[in-house]
Amino acid sequence: MTKDEDRANFPSDAVIVSIDAMGGESGVEAIIGGIEISAKINPDIRFIVHGDSAKINALLQKTPALTDLVDVRHSDKVIEMHVKPAQAVRGGKGSSMWNTIQSIKDGEATVAVSCGNTGALMMMSVLRLRKLPGVSRPAIAVLWPSRNPSGYNVMLDMGADIKADAKDLLQYAIMGASYARNGLGLTRPRVGLLNIGTEDNKGRPELREAAELIEATQEASDLEYIGFVEGSDMPSDRVDIIVTDGFTGNVALKAGEGTAKLIGQFLRDAFTHSTMAKVAALFASGPLKRLKNRIDPRRVNGGVFLGLNGTVIKSHGSADAIGVSAAIKLAFKLAKNGFSEKLAARVASAAAASKNTPSKTDEA
Repeated sequence: MTKDEDRANFPSDAVIVSIDAMGGESGVEAIIGGIEISAKINPDIRFIVHGDSAKINALLQKTPALTDLVDVRHSDKVIEMHVKPAQAVRGGKGSSMWNTIQSIKDGEATVAVSCGNTGALMMMSVLRLRKLPGVSRPAIAVLWPSRNPSGYNVMLDMGADIKADAKDLLQYAIMGASYARNGLGLTRPRVGLLNIGTEDNKGRPELREAAELIEATQEASDLEYIGFVEGSDMPSDRVDIIVTDGFTGNVALKAGEGTAKLIGQFLRDAFTHSTMAKVAALFASGPLKRLKNRIDPRRVNGGVFLGLNGTVIKSHGSADAIGVSAAIKLAFKLAKNGFSEKLAARVASAAAASKNTPSKTDEA
């Protein structure tokens, strides 16, 4: 499907995902491969794909099952990974990334997915979609593997902004709780503030102030504040949402991804260094495959931009078809649950409730 007027053929109850096919390190092939995997799993999903129509249509011709599921929108402009966000925004109109977000603004799609430049994607998303009333700084939330029944914790901010004051951290807690309710099905998520210790007197002043704010609004925000948590709690089952600033969160994310890859390499080395090790690997193939899937970053790919008038998901830049399909799966689930509308309502409600809860800064 390549003509705009043909979109009327999409079922009215379909979840429509707008996808930036350019900008990722793995090329258009990974995008179409991810779409193909997702379409087989979710028959109610449809796609608006932005990018080089010649490349996209050439790949779609090899997968005829996608013919009626994909609306291709041509764009010959690409935002490269090395481009600074401000520069990308100034010259970004008409690019595949810009048009992907524009489809959300125009109401054509419910959620957007891009593997492109994170800073550019965030800045464009803020410019085109605008922040929710009461939100000072949007945040990027990711799913972090844990021992919880769901298998994950929610962690934010993972790099949308390196700064965060007490009120920002409060907003992150509220938005993270809404994400956990809609993404993980939790009724009353447990929130912890990442700190260098669990004692009340530990950490920077803004962390201690944020702790007071979150605790004071936990009933109105329908969450449970459990206090400070440490880095060792990130994969634990004592917390559902871990709140921190974007600098710390991004460092933790990259460290976690690197550790997962290192463990995978250690296992490959251990089971291939001798003939007996290779035989042992055959007997342990089932458990090893489950472990591989559990620590595979591709299968939890997708950072959600929270705090905007619309849902945007940032896929890892090097995501392959499996990684792209994981991001699309998350997009589908959030769109199906009406996450964007629920988040807006939750932020508005929390803002109204917090007006009568002044911070120490306000009192000074």
